[in-house]
Amino acid sequence: MVFLHRRAVLLAVACALAAVAPSALSGCGSGARKPLSAALTPTPTPTSVTVQAQRPVRRVPFGFLGLSLEYRAVEAYAGTDPRAIDPVFEQLVRNLDPGQAPVLRIGGDTADRTWWPTPGVVKPPGIKYSITPGWLAVTRALADALRARLILGLNLEADSPPLAASEANALLAGIGSDRVRAFELGNEPDLYASFPWYRTPSGQHVTGRPADYDVSSLIGDFTRFAAVLPPHRKLAGPSLGAPRWTHQLGRFLAAEPQVGLVTLHRYPLQLCYIRRSSPRYPTIAHLLKPSSSIGLADSFAPYVAVAQAHGLSLRIDELNSVSCGADPAVSQTFASALWVLDTLFEMARDGIHGVDVHTFPGAGYELFRVARARGRWRAVVSPEYYGLLLFARAAPAGARLLAVSGASSGAVRTWATRADDGTIRVLLVNEGTAARRLGVGVAGAAPGRAALERLSAPAVDAHSGVTLAGQSFAPQTFTGKLPGAPAMISVTPAGGRYQVSLPADSAAMLVLGPAS
Repeated sequence: MVFLHRRAVLLAVACALAAVAPSALSGCGSGARKPLSAALTPTPTPTSVTVQAQRPVRRVPFGFLGLSLEYRAVEAYAGTDPRAIDPVFEQLVRNLDPGQAPVLRIGGDTADRTWWPTPGVVKPPGIKYSITPGWLAVTRALADALRARLILGLNLEADSPPLAASEANALLAGIGSDRVRAFELGNEPDLYASFPWYRTPSGQHVTGRPADYDVSSLIGDFTRFAAVLPPHRKLAGPSLGAPRWTHQLGRFLAAEPQVGLVTLHRYPLQLCYIRRSSPRYPTIAHLLKPSSSIGLADSFAPYVAVAQAHGLSLRIDELNSVSCGADPAVSQTFASALWVLDTLFEMARDGIHGVDVHTFPGAGYELFRVARARGRWRAVVSPEYYGLLLFARAAPAGARLLAVSGASSGAVRTWATRADDGTIRVLLVNEGTAARRLGVGVAGAAPGRAALERLSAPAVDAHSGVTLAGQSFAPQTFTGKLPGAPAMISVTPAGGRYQVSLPADSAAMLVLGPAS
């Protein structure tokens, strides 16, 4: 595993916890894409790694990988007929947590722009979307079909506890309390005073909170709202998106004992209000820098500890590549598949309890585009989805992460898991511009024939042509399943090691044991 990247980890944590632009700290600056070692002391990439089969590190939680959707995305993806849910979308969700009950978070920006129309209550000016009985029926049918657990966003920005309570009661009655895992109050309240909630007819921007809105104000709001919400229902929060407020997570949790799930959001890159010279400006080189994966995950480590100190788990229930208007030139390329694959493993290693990858129609990082023509559903699958799919295969629910010694520094990352049935999976991710050849050993397991599958594309900036084990959804799928038989390569160990060639900008997984 990437346990040898400690200097990079400390550097990334310093950048994140300082709440400054990475360029403000030595070693956090931008520049041409290069391996981690080039930013520190140059070291050669090792040619061999050894998986410690008898040294489990951490278990991958059930429901670890989920999806995050905007409210308006539910019917766009699932359709408007609860008796005929889009089977392609349903399968694409099921692929990411096969045989389990996936977690779906429904919220995002629309959480604070949605309401349940209530007699006698005037529609607030920031509301753009209304929950309807039809929406509730579709969401319930989707949740039942998937056996999903839902994290549902409630409107906090409208500053109306009765409105939020009415919304919560409608969601519970319409979807079923057994499907609702938690209510998440608001979406990124740290931005309420900065971004407009609505515009007046004359075009004036109006924010949801005054300029002096701070963590103390949020605590007061949270307490007021929690007092009128349905009792005995778990609350999620504080759903913050920036480190500046997240530093006060412990203070927030101490004041809000009704919180049952800690939720935070993060994107490594940002498109708006940022200079092109910034290391957070969206480019493929910046997305594949260690600060966007190792650094991003490790920045949450202190907050995992804070949550655990309060007997809670931490979930990143909104994650993707580029925030504030994602750039398809980055987010819709094969680079996003490599980035999300590595980042999810990093987050699992750091003890994060789950991650929901955000998607909605029209997003620059949209995972799939669905449509219905002549009564038939179909989907076009984006490159990033392939990375999610390989992660789901490499880290099935309940599997244990294994220690890896000699794990490659620089652009090559090595991860390993052991499932309950004894299957060992070794994932190799090469985010570099040069091919590598690695000898993979497995200490504590009898060597035998293994199966190898590859994740590849014509180029790191390719928008299409992605294959996983030789299979592809391209150009569109009518089933949500990869067609044909996977192209698994048989690998026999030589001298106790499996020799694996790893082309530039690609990933490969060795499978040893029952599943091979």
